[in-house]
Formats: sequence, structure tokens, C-alpha cells
Amino acid sequence: MQIQDLPYPDPGVPDARSGPRFLWWLFRNQLDGQLKALAWGLLHFLSVSALPFCVGVAVQAVVDRSGRQLALAGGLLALCCAGNAIGETFLHRTAVTNWITAAARVQQVLARKTAQLGSALTRRVAAGEVVAVSTGDVEKIGWFVEAWSRFTAAAVTIVVVCVGLVVYQPELGTVVAVGLPVLAIAVLPLLPRATRRADVQREKAGRATELASDTVAGLRVLRGIGGEELFLDRYRSASQEVRHAAVRSARMWSLISAIQVLMPGLLLIAVVWYGVHLARQGQVSIGELVTVYSSIMILTYPLRHFEEIAMAYSFSRPSARRAARVLSLERATDTGGSRDGSEVPSGDLYDPATGLLAPTGRLTAVVCGDPDAAGRLAERLGGHPSEESASVLLGGVPLDELPLDNARTAVLVQDKDPVLLSGTLRELLDVPRSGDVRPEDALAAAQCEDVLAALVQGSLDADDPMDARITERGRSLSGGQRQRLALARSLITDPGVLVLDEPTSAVDSHTEARIAHGVRELRAGRTTVVFTSSPLLLDRADRVVLIHDGEVAAVGLHRELVHAEPRYRAVVTRETEEEAAETKTARGDGPTGNQPVKASSLEEVLKELEEIEESA
Repeated sequence: MQIQDLPYPDPGVPDARSGPRFLWWLFRNQLDGQLKALAWGLLHFLSVSALPFCVGVAVQAVVDRSGRQLALAGGLLALCCAGNAIGETFLHRTAVTNWITAAARVQQVLARKTAQLGSALTRRVAAGEVVAVSTGDVEKIGWFVEAWSRFTAAAVTIVVVCVGLVVYQPELGTVVAVGLPVLAIAVLPLLPRATRRADVQREKAGRATELASDTVAGLRVLRGIGGEELFLDRYRSASQEVRHAAVRSARMWSLISAIQVLMPGLLLIAVVWYGVHLARQGQVSIGELVTVYSSIMILTYPLRHFEEIAMAYSFSRPSARRAARVLSLERATDTGGSRDGSEVPSGDLYDPATGLLAPTGRLTAVVCGDPDAAGRLAERLGGHPSEESASVLLGGVPLDELPLDNARTAVLVQDKDPVLLSGTLRELLDVPRSGDVRPEDALAAAQCEDVLAALVQGSLDADDPMDARITERGRSLSGGQRQRLALARSLITDPGVLVLDEPTSAVDSHTEARIAHGVRELRAGRTTVVFTSSPLLLDRADRVVLIHDGEVAAVGLHRELVHAEPRYRAVVTRETEEEAAETKTARGDGPTGNQPVKASSLEEVLKELEEIEESA
């Protein structure tokens, strides 16, 4: 593959059983590029390694005063230099291509896995780890895949040179042939310790990245409670741990580098001493001694690739292990889209696990006392649950049997904490949609007038709100403003079924009342499920369902349930046990039912609800 072929039409199915298996999968998928790099590497290294032979021939020609041999040496030198230049140029080109294409393949399979898992990914893997895998780890994995072919070429070159020296000058060649393998394996005892230290460094760096990501995400809250210094101290401590681990790892690699310099020097001294001894006895010529001496000097260059491949593997192994861990994650319930066809089903939405039924074309509100349980149920309704459970049915069709794209087209779930990507408002709203809902209508239904004004005011060169830029994750906006923009983005898609998880938790009551009215009007005739405990939204619903202990406990209208169902009233009105007892007494349900009636929190809530609706 070439760089111009990126992105791959199909990056393939990775072998995520372990880090080494994942690296081997990458290598197999780039076999063509690896063979090209090996060929150019052999040309480069063999051309470099042949230079000492040419120099030896030239020196011997001067000693023998042979112009013919000197001309031959010059021609060989020119040929080796040309091979060196061509080989190094194309080796570098091919190696960089292998690096980039390997990194791109890893990023593609990671992006595909992220899209497949959806919000369940960050429930099972820390967001900081995902960031570390998709940035720094990708580069290290690509480095090892790229370095392997150059290491193979260097190893083959060393073997060829050793055999050639033994044939060319048996006495000195044997010394070199014995000494070079010793040089290559001299650092092996240190590699396990160096690898462990590199693993510790990567682990601590990953933790620091997670901490930084979490701190930045919660910066607004931290400032509100005055916790910046506390988390800053925690990050300082984590970064110092990374620094100490990096220093310890660098010390070990420095020792390995020092050995790689020392051992060839000792071999060179031994060869020179023995060669001078043989030259005095007339067993070797001056040209042969120069050739062997120069060969050892030159071979230190390919020997460096032994150290590089060790470093590349040590740093890429934990990276590959983390990538394999993310890529090995699977959806809790996934049949791989066993149902054929591209038809998107429609009809009632039904969850067998809880008994929740959302009739088609109606606004159904769901009240659940446990926010986490509500979030899991919302994910399940979207067909991508974070835990194994029975499949949700849409029009009698299990969502798990649909291709993932079709399931997400049929049911759109807006999380409790939706993310706004950086860019203009026009780009934010440029999402797959039916075309029946205009952006202006969606923004109006979500009550985004003040948000648009704030975006224009904060942009120096944007008169049109649609061209105003939104910062990363919408951090320049308040929580309520981000929530309303996310709601508008969901409304504009106009899915067959829209599931909203607490869409108005960060807005005031008057805005919430207007949003409830706008959503109901815009979604008329479409299936909408809203997870909320807000009386303003509940009062606008066609159907209200109470989920208690994982099952449907009551179904009805808001005003009916708030009077007839104590568990519903406790969630919606935040009624305490004392207030519940007072309400029960006031209604005459207790032994003292003939006592004067005291104003209850329920009556106050209903009265306030009517006032807000009138003002809205």
C-alpha cells in the first residue's frame, strides 16, 4: 500500500488477543511494504559494508603500485556509493510509508471500534486511555512495524559480511565472525529490565493523561468549588512520577547504548592487535588488515539497529497491549447484524427486560429514581447496551439483529452529557437527517435564541450565528446552553424514534416549559421517549411510565400518577418521608384523617406548574 491509498477501504479485522498478536497482524497486512523495505535495506547496508573491501583493494594497489587495481577499486567505490545513495533514499521512503500506513490502519480500526461501541466505550475504558492509544501509542506501534524490516536487513547484512570475511581472510574473519554475535547478544540480559522500566513509564504516563483529561473536562466544576489547586497538585505529583520513571528508563537505555559502543571498540582492539601480529609474520597483507579493520568500523552502523529494534519493541509492546485491549471490547449484545436488508423498521418500541412500551407517534416520559439505571435503559433502547440483556424490539424486530447503522438510524439516543465538537454551528448541525426539520425550527424548539446571540457576540468575524465558532466541547458556553444546542442537533436529525436522557436538567423552569412545548410540537407524530423527573416535561407527555426496581410499576398521565402513586410522587416532587406522611394524613388515609388539612408539597408543585405554563 502507498500513502495515497489512505484511508483503507477496509482496514481488516485485527487480532486483538494480545499485544504481540496485534503487532504480527499489522506486519502481515503490510507484507508488501515490508518486503520492499527489506530489499532497499539490503542494497543500502550491503553497499555500505562493501566500502571497506574497496578501500582495502585501493590500499593494496598503492602498496603494489598497480594502476589497474587502483582503477578497479575506484570503480567499485563509485558503484558502492551509488548503491548506498539509492538504497538509503528508497529505504527511508519505504520505511516512512510503512510507519504512516501502520499508524493509519491502527487509527482506522480504533475509530471503527469506537463508533461500534458508542458511549459504552468510556464506561469500560477510561477516556484518557483511549486518548493515549489513539495518539502516542499509535506512533510507537508504527515505529516497531517500520523498524522490523530495517532490522532484518541489518541482520542479514551482518551475516553476509561475516561469511565474506571468513572467506576473504580466514584468520581475522573467524575472529570477527565469533565476536559480532557476542556484540549482538551482549545487551540481551539488560533488555528485560529495560522493558519493565519502559512499561512502568508508559503506565504512569497513561495515568497522568487520564488525570489531565478528567481535570480539563471538570475544570468549570473545579473552579466552582475551589478545587483547582488540589487537582493541580495531583497532576504535579503524577507528572513527577512520570519524570522519575522516564529518567530510570533512560538510564537503562543509556547503559545499553554504552555497551553497544564499548563492545565494538574492544573487538576492534582485538582484531588490530591480532592482525598486526599476523602482518608481521607475513600471513596477511596490509590491504587485508585494512579491509577487516574497516569492516568492523562499518558494521557498528547496522549493529545499532539491534538496539533500535529492542527499544521499539519495548515501547510498542505496552502500546500494542493497550490497543488490543480496546479493540477486543465487544458490544454486550451483538449478533453482527444477522437480519439482511437495509430497511429500517418502525412501530412501537418495547423493552422486554423492564416491560417499557413506547407507542409509535407518541411522546412517552419515563421516570426512574436511579439516574444510572435510567442511563443504562436509554442505551438499551438505542440497541447498544453496556451490559448483556434481552434485545429491545422496534415494531417487533429485535434491534440487535439489525446492522448497527440501521439500528442507529431507527433509534437515536441523546446521552445525559452530550458532547459538542469544535467548529462552527453550521458544522455542528451538519448531521445525517431526514430533511423534514429545518435548523431554524430545531433551534427554536430547543430555545436557543440566547445561545445564538452569545455565539455571535463571542465571535469577532461572524455576523451569521451559523458561522460562529464553538470551542472544543463547547467549554465557552454554559451547561444549559450546551444542553440546548445538543437537543437542537438531535431534533434536526428527525429520527423515527428519539430517546432523550434528561435533556433539560441544566436549564431554568421557564425555559424548560418552553422547551417541553417546542419538542412536543416539533415531534408531533413521531415516537419520542424522554427520561426525566421534571413535572414540566412530564405534564406534556402523552404517556408517563414509572420504572421501579427495574420494572414498569405504573403507567398513566402525570397528574393522575402524582395523586395515585406514592413512589412516583416521591421521585417527581422530591417528597421526603415526613412530607409523605403529612400528605397521607391530609388525604384522610391515616388514623388521624379527621385532622385539619395542611398544605402539602404536592399541591405546591401543581400550583407552581400551572403558573409556569401560563407565563410560558
